[in-house]
Amino acid sequence: MEKTCCVILAAGEGKRMKSSIPKVLSSVLFEPMVGWVINSVVNCNINKICVVAGYRHELVQKYIQGLEYNLEVIIQQERKGTAHAVMTALPFLNKHLDGDVLILGGDAPFVDKKTITKAHKIHKNSNNSATIISSRLENPCGYGRIVRNNEDYNVEAIVEETDATFSQRSIKEINSGAYWFKVKDLIRYLGKITNETLQGEYYLTSIIKLMIDAGLRVDAFETTSYNVALGANDVSQLHRLNEIARNKVIDGMMENGVKIPCRDGIIIGKWVEIGEGTSILPGTILTGKTKIGRECIVGPNTQIIDCTVEDNVTITQSYCKDSSIKSSSEIGPFASIINQIT
Repeated sequence: MEKTCCVILAAGEGKRMKSSIPKVLSSVLFEPMVGWVINSVVNCNINKICVVAGYRHELVQKYIQGLEYNLEVIIQQERKGTAHAVMTALPFLNKHLDGDVLILGGDAPFVDKKTITKAHKIHKNSNNSATIISSRLENPCGYGRIVRNNEDYNVEAIVEETDATFSQRSIKEINSGAYWFKVKDLIRYLGKITNETLQGEYYLTSIIKLMIDAGLRVDAFETTSYNVALGANDVSQLHRLNEIARNKVIDGMMENGVKIPCRDGIIIGKWVEIGEGTSILPGTILTGKTKIGRECIVGPNTQIIDCTVEDNVTITQSYCKDSSIKSSSEIGPFASIINQIT
């Protein structure tokens, strides 16, 4: 995507997670949430990416340095809201004044290529100063509502739940926390917002309000995937994200001809590849860059990490890591194979 860049907000502590790591490093299917976000952005051919880190930023930096992508990291020393996080990225934004910037939360792992690209198309074709990525939830409690006018259906405001009227709380279209902005307009209004909030913080929704009040064009792209808005503030919500991701991966595998007679205890990482006709039995965990061939039987109660398994292999009640298993092999029960070619 030409003349585009991305800022990923990844500075939060996530106190309700009760964890010693930054919230964005909490895992969904063994991959940090921010890794899901980065992967979606890269898949859109957006190559200029800045991650704003804060709480225990050294851990975020270490994770990012281990990726194959070239990302810029900026440290938000004081965490005073979403707009303040973007303010810390001004040196990055100033290098992309003639383009558009995508702003995403690093704790919303299900934002996807389709949503990002469709939202940007509307953003460009409508010549918007800002485009909010919205979603529709049956239970929108806790989310900011998108208020549209009755004449042309344009966005009038984003109203937070605590400020919403009774009728506004019935609105099901919500702000996902993801946006496209013209970089020049974003920078201009970053300098105009105040922190006159109960928390004394600066919010991106305040910039949206200023733009609308100034007569700039602001629109919302409503994605058909409600998962785009989902994040996690505690381990219960993180469990929900893991279940959604787990079932999505399993559904995709079965659509491609993988046999999964029972889902119980089956966890398959997002990078795993499995060939047609292979059976995955209960209690099986497949992670990392594992690649399994066709017509295999894996499980029950088997764990495979970063392995290559050729066709017609049977692995029963075993543990395999960093190994290659040749076709027609029979492994187990109770085998442990580490760093081997068998």
